[in-house]
Amino acid sequence: MFCSPSYALTFATHESELNLYYPSEEIVSISTGTYKAIHLAPSVATVIRADEIKASGARTLAEVLETVPGLHVSLSFARNSSIYSIRGIHTDWNSQVLLLVNGISFNQLITGSRPPLFRLPVENIALIEVIRGPGSAVYGADAFAGVINIITKERLDIDGHIVGVRFGSFGARDGWIQYGGELGGWDIGLSLEYISSDGDRSRIIESDFQTDLDARFGTNASLAPGPLDSRYKLLNSSINLEKKKWSFWLNAWNLQDGGVGPGAFQALDPAGEQENDHYTLAIGYKDDESFEDWRLNSSVSYRVFDQEVRYRILPPGTEVQVAADGNLCIYPGCVPVGTVRFTDGVLGNPGGEQTEIRLEVAGLYEGWHGHRLRSAIGMDQDSFTATETKNFGPGVINGSESSIDGTLTDVTGTPYIFVKQRSRTVRYLSLQDEWRFAADWEMTAGVRYDNYSDFGETINPRLALVWKRDYFLTTKLLYGRAFRAPSLTELYFENNPVVAGNPDLEPETIDMIELVFDYRPGPRRIAILTLFTYHADELIEFVNGTAQNTHAQNGHGLEMEAKWYATDALQLKSNFALQFSEDAQDDTVIPNAPRRQLFLAAAWQPSLPWVLYGQANWVMDRSRAKGDPRPPIADNSTVDLAVRYQPLSNYWAFGVSIKNAFDADNREPSNGIIPGDYPLPGRSVFLEAEHRLRE
Repeated sequence: MFCSPSYALTFATHESELNLYYPSEEIVSISTGTYKAIHLAPSVATVIRADEIKASGARTLAEVLETVPGLHVSLSFARNSSIYSIRGIHTDWNSQVLLLVNGISFNQLITGSRPPLFRLPVENIALIEVIRGPGSAVYGADAFAGVINIITKERLDIDGHIVGVRFGSFGARDGWIQYGGELGGWDIGLSLEYISSDGDRSRIIESDFQTDLDARFGTNASLAPGPLDSRYKLLNSSINLEKKKWSFWLNAWNLQDGGVGPGAFQALDPAGEQENDHYTLAIGYKDDESFEDWRLNSSVSYRVFDQEVRYRILPPGTEVQVAADGNLCIYPGCVPVGTVRFTDGVLGNPGGEQTEIRLEVAGLYEGWHGHRLRSAIGMDQDSFTATETKNFGPGVINGSESSIDGTLTDVTGTPYIFVKQRSRTVRYLSLQDEWRFAADWEMTAGVRYDNYSDFGETINPRLALVWKRDYFLTTKLLYGRAFRAPSLTELYFENNPVVAGNPDLEPETIDMIELVFDYRPGPRRIAILTLFTYHADELIEFVNGTAQNTHAQNGHGLEMEAKWYATDALQLKSNFALQFSEDAQDDTVIPNAPRRQLFLAAAWQPSLPWVLYGQANWVMDRSRAKGDPRPPIADNSTVDLAVRYQPLSNYWAFGVSIKNAFDADNREPSNGIIPGDYPLPGRSVFLEAEHRLRE
């Protein structure tokens, strides 16, 4: 495959459960594009295996990522989509982290981030690789604060037939069917996953934006107090084919129904709905034989992403001031021409389709003693076509109306749509040398050149020095530079009451230095200390609704990780992260990013059929934005428990998991329009059964 796992992982054998306690040397490819033992990789990397995910009882990728040092999964004001905050680096749209699935980007052109309301079920994940730190020298744009690569299961990872179901709190209903086998010389891996939830109705919002409008205009339209709408139904399908030099991967990720969280305007919207369809076809060809000392790898991928969202932006009966262009006056500087009553609510249904073609040819040359030279050349061609219907805005109303009903106007293909048809072409070239200049020293130097059709060119270098001082201790000194290209939303959005683009934006940049001490005194103990410092520039935020290069950011901190295989049946692991990130202009603390994080976990196998797992996670010391008068953000603390039982027959497995076992009132920070922040789910319990038949 394009980024294949280095070793096969299987579920449901007692031997694989024991891999929790005696894992083989972890191998990572995300750091350089070539395979390397993780303690020698020229990056700060984390690898999470399928058996670890299964033992933890996790249902989605976000739950697993929360266990990574220095990475916190928060909530965006935009539909409460997940924010992956790494070392204090994030914005509301969260375009600073590149998500790959089998080496193929899952980020979208319109926001630069993952699809809205992105969730990924974990049953088809063989391996998760995470880099904390810049990755643009290999991966280009969006590999800014980090890179996450999801490697899906292949034939040997599944090895037969698997059928599983899970039921739990909040109306959760999950199921999966998988097959791994061989047909006509082709290795086949098939997976179909379905996850759904009605959402936790106890996540109550006491007041919202409409509450303020009611007080201002004497109406009674707000639905607060009321719950965040966190329902979802999601289908994830995958086909993996491999034969000799060829590989094919077809994936369909379909969000069939998603609640829009706090609503588009931070006004509760239980009628709102998000639908996403994301399709990927990737073809890979590897040739290790045709040319002496060369390994060639070429790939082509085609992606289609279609989304449609139906917003009831403000509820029925709302009254709001409207400007002459028909947009709602919600930001300072807007000049209203009238107050309009929307009898059926303010309605907006933006959508669109993105297509992407990506080509890459990479070569690895090993004919020069002590060197591994990697080069790659490629091109991305992206385009986006928008659709939109609404009952407000330019081309629909002009502010002179006293009342508007729910009649929708289609502005698709007109000057009044939220973004005109756009395209972007990226051409790139990367070079890298892994030079072992002494028995215990290796230097990795690389550079990548990117040329963008819509804003210019950028060059991003990396340099890493790895010293394996002795059998136990490895020391790394790392430097990386990365960039993030402005998204279509940030550049070109218009005719929109919430956000407006700015075509004069500059790309975000970051320079980071890391010092790593990786200590492994034998197979039972691992301790890693990482120190880092960085400077990020031209960071993009929306100021009064308009995208701006608002500030530079300085950060420094440390991350500590430890694993201890205390006995043959007990594994303990922990990590602690400390970061200080500040605005480079006025030294104010970057808001909403946790200054301290602590994670503890234990896995215990008292007898062969049983695996017991527990973890505790603390998210601490998050600051409010400058000028925000609300009380400090409370710390989050979560305890999760899981029990897994597998009879000796090896055909059945059963599991029970409890999330937020002590029902803590945890919250993620809002932007202030909803003053009480976003409550997280309360205690939940899930029951799982899985049946396996080998071929």
